[in-house]
Amino acid sequence: MKSFVTAMLCVLMLFSAFSVAWAQNPVLVMSTTTSTQASGLLDVLLPELEKDTGIKVKVIAKGTGAALKDGMDGNVDVVFVHAKEREHEFVQQGYGTMRFAVMHNDFVIVGPPADPAKIAGSKNAADSLKKIAASASPFISRGDDSGTHIMELDLWKSTGLPMDSKVTSTTQSGKQVDKVSISPADAAKWYFSIGQGMGKTLIFADEKRGYALTDRGTYIKYKYGSDTPVDLEILCEDDPVLHNIYGVIPVNPAKHPHVKHDLAMQFCQWLVSPKGQALINGYQLVGKQLFFPDAITIQTP
Repeated sequence: MKSFVTAMLCVLMLFSAFSVAWAQNPVLVMSTTTSTQASGLLDVLLPELEKDTGIKVKVIAKGTGAALKDGMDGNVDVVFVHAKEREHEFVQQGYGTMRFAVMHNDFVIVGPPADPAKIAGSKNAADSLKKIAASASPFISRGDDSGTHIMELDLWKSTGLPMDSKVTSTTQSGKQVDKVSISPADAAKWYFSIGQGMGKTLIFADEKRGYALTDRGTYIKYKYGSDTPVDLEILCEDDPVLHNIYGVIPVNPAKHPHVKHDLAMQFCQWLVSPKGQALINGYQLVGKQLFFPDAITIQTP
């Protein structure tokens, strides 16, 4: 009996020690778009977050659609993504408590220096895609329901070109949801939908000597911050439709009581604080700024 009591006391002491350690080093689970990770931004932000708040963040990087699905299913505590309309829907449907505007950059169309579609210098994304299609030059799509993929499909729709559609069914919260995906019609020989993140899409586009839509931040990272830089150039930019806005949303504990909502709110508030926004504003590679803060105005010299 004495040995049993002793064993139970040891278990309780271990549990107590674990609880204290967890309280001292809280871990937040975040699902985020691949661009925040692939660009290197999180490598700058998260160590400073931990230094200021003690919060560690476990990062799950995937497309925006899949990241929001993680939040809907209660698999994460917070989502950090870039598809503004979907983010507002996520909150309106009760899956998130509120959306914090964090930062923006922009999308660009990149391609090989030879530029077979002749789009260099273009400021019209839809027109550039029409020229790529007309030349049957390789175009690499993420195909992963990410914010970048959503933007790409919107651009293809705006070209007025014939599109093929495909319906797939998934189950969300016990309900069947039909999803329609589109792609350019009769494009099997030149349109490649690979279901990968931004970094792998850029690498594949480089290998195929093809074109891709990318956020500027990840492109700069893979062009100038990689040991094996991609040989791709920005060929279309500065179209107003290519604005790329990021938001962060705590998952709603009313839907999923187990989520660490207090920690998520603390993380979000730190991101939009003067410290977090200054770090975002100051993150550069080879003198090029990757993201621009949206929560506060940073005065530039």
